[in-house]
Amino acid sequence: MTERGNPTSHSYFSQRLRLHYLDWGNDEAADMLLVHGVHDHCHSWDWLAQPLRRHYHVVAPDLRGHGDSAWTLGSPYSYLEYVQDITQLVRQRSLAPVAVVAHSLGGTIASVYAGAFPQAVERLVIIEGVGLYPGGTDSPADRVRRWLEGNRALSARSPRRYATLEDAYRRMQDTNPHLSPQQARHLTIHGSNQNEDGTFTWKFDNYTRALRPYDMPREDLVALWQRIDCPVLIINSRQGFPHRIGHDDTLRHFRNATLHEIDNAGHWPQHDQLEACSAAIGQFLGVRLA
Repeated sequence: MTERGNPTSHSYFSQRLRLHYLDWGNDEAADMLLVHGVHDHCHSWDWLAQPLRRHYHVVAPDLRGHGDSAWTLGSPYSYLEYVQDITQLVRQRSLAPVAVVAHSLGGTIASVYAGAFPQAVERLVIIEGVGLYPGGTDSPADRVRRWLEGNRALSARSPRRYATLEDAYRRMQDTNPHLSPQQARHLTIHGSNQNEDGTFTWKFDNYTRALRPYDMPREDLVALWQRIDCPVLIINSRQGFPHRIGHDDTLRHFRNATLHEIDNAGHWPQHDQLEACSAAIGQFLGVRLA
């Protein structure tokens, strides 16, 4: 299969959920996985995938509860569920050993996967990955109550409806003012559904907002980072979010990691400063992305 300017859509199953991914072709090349962050979707990678597809067989999934993938029913959206889905996709498509580029929540998921299966990941790029937040002092009872109350509130919450696609587009621009009008429109088109009444809603499941009372313990996450064998590039924005992987002295938990900071960019440097982000990734991978 030769490389394609536009990807094709495919499905696979994980824990009985039908999940979606894009494939840019170029099957003869080395495999690459692009993993998006929370409330994003696989088309968030469309710009970066264009230069990458010339050098790699690029595959970009929609995480469960996002994009065109199924939503979970009666179970949380935790790190391990997402890792399960990535593991299943890599196995089904025989992608390992694979290079991985991942953003935000996706960066944390990819780091867990690389720590659990060091032999499966050749190179890892983490863009603004969710790091180690300061530990709270809440009691177990407080955490459980907050989780239950949060789920109850979500059950009464209706997805926000936008009268027109233009209204949703304006909301996208307001959320990330670094986006160009073309980028914001592209992300809105691929990130929304039109309802029967003609209004538009975002594709992601509102329950992805639920705060989990328990997730992977900090010491377990650190232990997994310490098991990663491959070279790691961590890209953070100087104007990005706090407590990213690479912040708070977390770089010391990686055997072979380099931190690269990008200026004049928010949480999405692969959108806000595409050329600078591409150049850093290309140098790390040993390919020219221009």
